[in-house]
Amino acid sequence: MMDKIDKIELRTLQANDYEELKLSMIQAYPNWPGAYWKEHHFLKLLEIFPEGQLAVLVNDVVVGCALSIIVKYIHFGDNHTYKEITGNYTFNTHTRKGDVLYGIDVFIRPEYRGLRIGRRLYDARKELCEQLNLKAIIFGGRIPNYHKHSKEMTPKEFIQKVKFKELYDPTLTFQLANEFHVKKVLKGYMPGDSESKEFAVLLQWDNIFYEERPLKLMSKSVVRLGLIQWQMRLYKGIDELFEQVEFFVDAVSSYKSDFILFPEFFNAPLMAQYNHLSEAEAIRKLAEFTIPIRDRFIQLAISYNINIITGSMPLVKDDDLYNVGYLCRRNGTYEYFEKIHVTPDETKCWGLKGGTQVQTFETDCGPIGILICYDVEFPELPRILANQGMNILFVPFLTDTQNGYSRVRYCARARAIENECYVAIAGSVGNLPKVENMDIQFAQAVVFTPCDFSFPTTGIKAEATANTEMILVADVDMDLLKELHSFGAVRNLKDRRTDIYSLVLNNDDKTE
Repeated sequence: MMDKIDKIELRTLQANDYEELKLSMIQAYPNWPGAYWKEHHFLKLLEIFPEGQLAVLVNDVVVGCALSIIVKYIHFGDNHTYKEITGNYTFNTHTRKGDVLYGIDVFIRPEYRGLRIGRRLYDARKELCEQLNLKAIIFGGRIPNYHKHSKEMTPKEFIQKVKFKELYDPTLTFQLANEFHVKKVLKGYMPGDSESKEFAVLLQWDNIFYEERPLKLMSKSVVRLGLIQWQMRLYKGIDELFEQVEFFVDAVSSYKSDFILFPEFFNAPLMAQYNHLSEAEAIRKLAEFTIPIRDRFIQLAISYNINIITGSMPLVKDDDLYNVGYLCRRNGTYEYFEKIHVTPDETKCWGLKGGTQVQTFETDCGPIGILICYDVEFPELPRILANQGMNILFVPFLTDTQNGYSRVRYCARARAIENECYVAIAGSVGNLPKVENMDIQFAQAVVFTPCDFSFPTTGIKAEATANTEMILVADVDMDLLKELHSFGAVRNLKDRRTDIYSLVLNNDDKTE
């Protein structure tokens, strides 16, 4: 039973509202077990678009919510799924440069329905749409009563009867009463919605106060990459190593680069002082430098205003040895990535174990992926990252022979085509005669692109001179990727037959 109401408040959601939001959603969808946003989804929405996440509180308790993002609607069009519009539930499709406020969810606890809470939320959304000068509010609306009539009528017939008040649907009837008009019926919009038979109604409310923004010249979102083709040479210690590191960071940042990529095990020269130990013991001694190196990279990222991908280094966790690296953002934050697939030689000589973390990373240039060397030879991993919204894949690698390099190169090139993204690879060159298992190196840094009319016909944006220490700087255009996703000669992401196959990340609750 609903208690006496002393106060109703409309406000934006806050991080400490999650448990109440979760309870409200569970109660709002009793026939859809497990259909509630996880906390990381909720926090992501608050991070990228806090003013778009609305709540109604009754007696200081969250009883209703409206969640939304901003999208560039032309990149999706009317034939999209819920999964596509949300970037596989990552919300990486949100952009402040968009023109449509897209409704992700609206739900109200059942005992508080009938209090016009939904109308309050929708009115607030409309005000927000007007304030942000967005063209419209669009979303895919459920038709939860359709399952009662699905045997005798099509979704179109059901919608018509609801529109003319011959039938009632709790969601669609409400939307039509709130000045939304039907654009079309979407099939397979939200798998698992048995009440709607997986159909949805694409609904739109037009902002009559919308003013067309003048087109700006040079509006492309260009990201500049700096790749380090690192010369292996002996160093007396970490300070001397970092003199060379800072030289490259300084040089690349002077070209106004957004990212700098170092190779896998670029710090291997520090193992020379442990060459009297076994290979497994020597690399564990090298692992003692990893955290101090990470901390120095963080400071360089801040000082030189550049996002640094540190390459990779050994790290001991719970007495196990892993191959890891760090994304050091220029705002001072950092994140950790690890090699998933360990080569037979790494297991035999060093005792390395494979990691388990597969994820994209948010940056001020959009979502990126990072895979270490051998990992790029497994197409499942880049596809998972593409599903999470990855635009650029960085691959730090270390190969001794040209055969090994060719495996990395050609797999990386394929990944750019398959996943409609840019792929940047960087490795080390030269010799380390005093370090066992690291004697020779072969590398050629490259930036790969998809193969379509807007990109180089070879799929190669830029490449370094093989086996020579140097810097490779290249610009990549994010808007070209967005155009490719919708209008490419072929569309490797959109044209997948997910009706007959899927890709599952075992430690996640989402599939392709």
